Amino acid sequence: MSNGILRVQTYAARESAPVGDVRIRLRCAGGQPAQEMEFYTDGEGNAPDLELPAPPASISLDENATQRPYSVWDLTADKEGYQPLTLDGLQLFAGQVTLAQLEMRPMQRLGAPAPQPDSFAVPPHQLYSPGSEAPSTAPVQLCEPRVLTVPIIPETITVHLGKPAASAKNVTVSFRRYIANVASSEVYPTWPEQALRANIHAQISLALNRIFTEWYPSKGYNFNITNSTSYDQYYVHGREIFEPMERITDDIFNTYVRREGTIEPYYTEYCDGKTVSCPGMKQWGTVDRANAGLNALQILRYYYGSDIEIVRTNNIQGIPQSYPGTPLRRGDSGEEVRIIQRQLTRIAKNYPAFGSPGTDGVFGAATEASVKAFQKHFNLTADGVVGRSTWYKISYIYVSVKKLAELTSEGEKPTGSQDTITGSGYPGTPLRRGDRGNSVEQMQFWLQQLAEFDPGLRDLAVDGIFGAGTEAAVRAFQEKNGLAADGVVGRMTWDAIWSQYQSLESDINQSNNGYPGSPLRVGSRGDAVRKVQFWLRIAASNYSSIPSPAVDGVFGSGTEAAVRAFQREFGLTADGVVGPATWQKLYEIYADVTNQLLAPNQRPGAYPGSPLRLGSTGRAVREAQFYLVLMSAYYPSIPRINIDGEFGPATEAAVKAFQKLFGLTQDGVIGPATWEKLYQQSQTLRTSDGLVQAYRLLPWPGFALAEGAAGSDAAWLQFLLEYVAYFYDEVQSPGGIDGVFGSRTRNALESFQSEFSLPVTGTADEITWNALTATFLSLAAAGSEQTALAAGPEYPGYVMQLGSAGDAVMQLQQLMNQVAVLYCTAEFVPVDGVFGEATEQAVRLFQEGLGLPVSGVVDRQTWQSIFDLLDPSVSASCANCAK
Repeated sequence: MSNGILRVQTYAARESAPVGDVRIRLRCAGGQPAQEMEFYTDGEGNAPDLELPAPPASISLDENATQRPYSVWDLTADKEGYQPLTLDGLQLFAGQVTLAQLEMRPMQRLGAPAPQPDSFAVPPHQLYSPGSEAPSTAPVQLCEPRVLTVPIIPETITVHLGKPAASAKNVTVSFRRYIANVASSEVYPTWPEQALRANIHAQISLALNRIFTEWYPSKGYNFNITNSTSYDQYYVHGREIFEPMERITDDIFNTYVRREGTIEPYYTEYCDGKTVSCPGMKQWGTVDRANAGLNALQILRYYYGSDIEIVRTNNIQGIPQSYPGTPLRRGDSGEEVRIIQRQLTRIAKNYPAFGSPGTDGVFGAATEASVKAFQKHFNLTADGVVGRSTWYKISYIYVSVKKLAELTSEGEKPTGSQDTITGSGYPGTPLRRGDRGNSVEQMQFWLQQLAEFDPGLRDLAVDGIFGAGTEAAVRAFQEKNGLAADGVVGRMTWDAIWSQYQSLESDINQSNNGYPGSPLRVGSRGDAVRKVQFWLRIAASNYSSIPSPAVDGVFGSGTEAAVRAFQREFGLTADGVVGPATWQKLYEIYADVTNQLLAPNQRPGAYPGSPLRLGSTGRAVREAQFYLVLMSAYYPSIPRINIDGEFGPATEAAVKAFQKLFGLTQDGVIGPATWEKLYQQSQTLRTSDGLVQAYRLLPWPGFALAEGAAGSDAAWLQFLLEYVAYFYDEVQSPGGIDGVFGSRTRNALESFQSEFSLPVTGTADEITWNALTATFLSLAAAGSEQTALAAGPEYPGYVMQLGSAGDAVMQLQQLMNQVAVLYCTAEFVPVDGVFGEATEQAVRLFQEGLGLPVSGVVDRQTWQSIFDLLDPSVSASCANCAK
């Protein structure tokens, strides 16, 4: 016997994050000598490579061999808080690396229905035990109407696990994972490199032909391809992948075969050439051709004709940028380096061990180290060079982590207050050539930042003047994003620019408030410097003592002078260095000026001199309303109001709610005490507590949603399905969130009902709606009690309230239950990682007993007060019950 290598890696859905400390149990199967072992993955989800016995590689190279050419193993994976997973029949070849990349799914909580168990059985390899099905045959004609006009590389592909008309599951998987799976299921990893490449080219082209011609959707099916070799090619859901197949797929997944003079991917019919004959490529024959010295293209031409060519497309749907054409390495600089740095920075939030390379556009030591760590983890050559395979793998993982992150409703935005808090609100009238002012400068800054990371956009000056350069930059953005390219920034264009800038910010910010983590001073460069310069320019528009620096990302003497002037204006240490205090004050002034709260040279938080009450108007009212809107983002008891400078009944009601919450006289008048508390509390929330992170949950509308429905309820249903589909391959995506309940939404809903053993009706009745919501919250909670407990008592950096979920909520629940053991009047809460009504009620009781504002919202003060009750000097006797 020889040896092969088994490499086990454990991930969350779509490789979006590693799952560590998973117990792996492995035993031999298939009549081999008894052998069992147990081991664990590390914090990054990697287990040590195992050398295991396998038959000699020569067997898999012999077309006439009758002995099984691989050893067989059964694997189980389990971790508390996650559903156990079994993989039986794992195949190991001598001299090859077998990748068992296991997707661990969170255990269901909150009464969510139990899904089908994660159990996969890998059948004998297709070449060792060929199926009885006939080989695939070329389509007689293209499907009409043909919807696609150019070939695309899809991000995902939906596979029907059976013949087209058979009652079988559909699974939606990444296209690259699908191809690597097909290659692992149909040919041996021990074959020569060029033989493998020829086969994988053919497998890619056949699949892309099905997608290009819309072969199955045009016949009324809700999938792209089957796993039946009578019709398509062999896919084994959940199987292990062989390292050569993954490596080659990563390199050529965006290529396909076509005949010269045509555009469509060629239907590359093939068969094994031994037990089954066909007019196309013979798989065993590719081994002979490769051993004779032919390369992959020559092998393909041998079988399909001399007019066959291999082409590569950058039309990859779902991946943000195409490969620049040449490898990036240490010493390089420019926009392509920035793109990779941005993506790696975002990925590092899910994979902290990769480190953050920064986003300065310079490929230095930190970027090289981050690339090497990424390559090592994802089984690429760890050379620190971003070639084609590494580029697209980074893009793929970036898309994975972003999709999961963007499906959650985090931060202040769900309450509708993000616009006013950040100064991102639409100015009310379109911006066009000739306009000037802060709104123009704001829009220019966003576009300029986006252009740093997207070579398809135009760079422009940030000067507050809407000239020809700004108009051209707006047109370029509009064309790239499918908007009317008129060069005018109306509501749709404004919102689109802001949305993309916000996504960029979420990638490169290292903390909730965006502070870069270390002070900025003369010599500093990068995006954080640009932001400081932009904030200084906005401040300079309102404060005559502050000079206006250029927004060039270079912290030079001009920026230092502006920082010193700003610091003197607001009573900070005038050292010209932007530390946390200066950063926060800059952000505060920027938001206040852009929201038109302050008169020229007026400082924020200054009491207007006389009380504000019903009927008052002016900037002071706008400032008070701004603080109330900020409060309403955190405290649901404070109603949402408009910032219009008019103190009407709605503003009075909001003032009374604020006064009640913070123990002030409830007269609806903003006197000195209320004003001071408003400003103080808004500053605490902005600088100390962080954003609210919670999910907006909609109740069942009271009637069953069916195909044809439209509106917010249909959009929420689609959101739930999209989220659940991310974790469950068997649950189909509804194809986006557009608020229209169409056939794809119905198909997605039926796949959810089937996977979770509910009546398959295709309508969202109360049971299905609640099951979807419970499943969503269960998945959002994600982690385990052990993970939450290990996180320590530190405040998580964001505010939790009804609808929050995750490890921080679970840690809060554990703290509260530990207090309940000591103090008999405290309530126990479920430790499920979901901030539900029971947790909210218990928090209110804690706040009432501790003399805090009874909001049911856990900010830094409430968190710390709960934790302080666990001081070990406190006796655990029931004498505490009287307290």
